[in-house]
Amino acid sequence: MKTFHLQGGSQVNYDLRKAIDILKRCPGQYIETNEPVKCHAELSGVYRHIGAGGTVMRPTRLGPAMMFNRIDGYSDARVLIGLLASRQRVGLLLDTPPEKLGFLLKDAVLNPIDPVTVSDKDALCREVVHRADEPDFDIRKLIPAPTNTEEDAGPYITMGMLYGEDPENGQKDITIHRMCLQGKDEISVYFVPGARHLDVFRAKAEQAGKPWPVSVNIGVDPAIAISSCFEPPTTPLGFNELTIAGAIRGEPVQMVKCLTVDTLCIANAEYVIEGLIMPGVRVAEDKNTGTGKAMPEFPGYTGGANPSLPVIKVTAVTHRKNPIMQTCIGPSEEHVSMAGIPTEASILTMVEQAMPGRLLNVYAASPGGGKYMAVLQFKKSAPSDEGRQRQAALLAFSAFSELKHVFLVDEDVDPFDLNDVLWAMNTRFQGNLDTIFIPGVRCHPLDPSQTPEYSDAIPERGVSCKTIFDCTVPFHLKENFRRSRFMDVDYVKFASD
Repeated sequence: MKTFHLQGGSQVNYDLRKAIDILKRCPGQYIETNEPVKCHAELSGVYRHIGAGGTVMRPTRLGPAMMFNRIDGYSDARVLIGLLASRQRVGLLLDTPPEKLGFLLKDAVLNPIDPVTVSDKDALCREVVHRADEPDFDIRKLIPAPTNTEEDAGPYITMGMLYGEDPENGQKDITIHRMCLQGKDEISVYFVPGARHLDVFRAKAEQAGKPWPVSVNIGVDPAIAISSCFEPPTTPLGFNELTIAGAIRGEPVQMVKCLTVDTLCIANAEYVIEGLIMPGVRVAEDKNTGTGKAMPEFPGYTGGANPSLPVIKVTAVTHRKNPIMQTCIGPSEEHVSMAGIPTEASILTMVEQAMPGRLLNVYAASPGGGKYMAVLQFKKSAPSDEGRQRQAALLAFSAFSELKHVFLVDEDVDPFDLNDVLWAMNTRFQGNLDTIFIPGVRCHPLDPSQTPEYSDAIPERGVSCKTIFDCTVPFHLKENFRRSRFMDVDYVKFASD
């Protein structure tokens, strides 16, 4: 990477604070509170009612992003939650209509822009520096990491972009992982087994017996958060997801060399944690609480604490003045946005390559947490298209391996309106004819129904029956299923408000 000096000082175009400024100008999208709040369960408990949505237990709803300005025990920090917890809000922040977000990301993958490295003086994340060799250093006092519930294993970083490089060839990767604060300079990291490229890099370093340098970047441009959630095969091993964020913004993501470890971090992040993942070192996720629980995950259940996780030995924490800790509720609509929109882009890319022009849109729906469920809007234009909709569903499973259920609908059904999807299921679907089962396929280990305890037909955790629900009309019967046509009128003059 080249090193650049920014013109006119260190301010860059895209960061978390610019995103907040955008929302402040959009009614109903952002609120602040000066009421003191505790990080332990209370903050998430409040937002559960304000705007969590997703698979959170009811009552919950979609609502504004929320800034907590007074955090008990932290004098200058603020906590932001729910920034991406609505598709409409993501559209505002990425300057794209909500229904076109999947297409935006699809095009960004195909037109990557490499990050650049800026000088240390141009890095906003360096305004305040805390080194681990300072006598009073304690990440738990520096970082207001919330717990989602009272039984969580500990305070979690839920919106931290973990960045690292392949120790053999220098390839780069960035992804979001659940990270629990375990001590004054230790953080545990959960890698989904066999599913994350960073874990491949970590394993190489461990096999060589070497500490692996990483940075955890918290409070970044929403384009970075969304881009970091892409998975293979759309982004194969060695594909740097920061190049997608660059393409979304039309300019490179700015990085800076870390102060204490040999890797990079995001130059305008609110917080940066520098550290080393130590070879052979493991920690029980709930070592400080013994609850047996980790934290609420995207399917809506609290995951079990992992008995043995890799550990980041923290070497420094840097942050901006009056930093903003960004967090999310695990099963909230925010996860749907971050995981689901890249899923949609991956499916659109693969199906369009195989059968151009037939797949009109994709929605990785909220009930599946952005991972388990996708609605494919498919257009049949000729008798020879019959059956291709099911081929598209098979391609969707290939494009995103953690997908469990695919619903196929016609072009006259809104894939983003699940009532419309269920209408199609009730009037264009016969269970014994239009359900396709694909048993014994690897899916995702956080689904509690995918375990041998659920059924002895399931050999191990994470193996599932993938299912296609074909709610499309057979091509030769399309005229028999024509929806009632209403007059297309200019209704605004009748109801201008």
